[in-house]
Amino acid sequence: MPVNALFRDDFYLSTCEATVTAVHEDGGIELDQTCFYATSGGQPGDSGFLEREDGSRILLGPAKTGATKDVIIHVPLEGQPLPSVGEKLVLHIDWQRRYKLMRMHTACHILSVVCPYPITGAAVGEEESRVDIDMGELADKDVVTAKMMELVTQNHPVYVQWITDEELAANPGIVKSKNVRPPVGLGRVSLVCIGENAAIDSQPCGGTHVSETQEVGPIYISKIEKKGKENRRFRIRFGTPDAVA
Repeated sequence: MPVNALFRDDFYLSTCEATVTAVHEDGGIELDQTCFYATSGGQPGDSGFLEREDGSRILLGPAKTGATKDVIIHVPLEGQPLPSVGEKLVLHIDWQRRYKLMRMHTACHILSVVCPYPITGAAVGEEESRVDIDMGELADKDVVTAKMMELVTQNHPVYVQWITDEELAANPGIVKSKNVRPPVGLGRVSLVCIGENAAIDSQPCGGTHVSETQEVGPIYISKIEKKGKENRRFRIRFGTPDAVA
């Protein structure tokens, strides 16, 4: 059944209470509400654990979506006990991992500002992310890094605005991705905005992000690979090039 996805309105919510609404044959657990992001749009789902009333834990791997995007399945690791329908639990996200993914996902948006071309693919990771961009010209990784870090250090606000599915359909130009469908079907679409009044960027995205660009921290482009005639794969890493030289 549809879940109350608390992360959509608060990316920093790392724990919450919930009631079990279903337990699947394969062990997947559905809850009435959750702070766990489910794998989608190139961002991995949250892992962590469920705390039972007796204090014991059910360890979870990355959450995933069910038959539709508004169904989120919490996936116990092998050998973990299963709860009962109606049981009340406390959810705990692996916050260190989630925060890295929030920083990385925001970094991917910053790259899309520096290289404003159609995005053909992306994968957000804890230590490295990749973004595939449809651009014929070659890019210098040091120049791109410098421009990204300029936006990071300027400390622009990052926030979400909500528009309706109809408003998105009327403004298809705001979609940067060529291959990933915007998060529609819920009646409203989240726009991730950077800068006051979205002066830096605004694009549909259902992922989780930090609240200001300086939280991203030091990042750099480690490699730009040529993938096809007009496709460039940018690899983003935390830290500085000097630290790994």
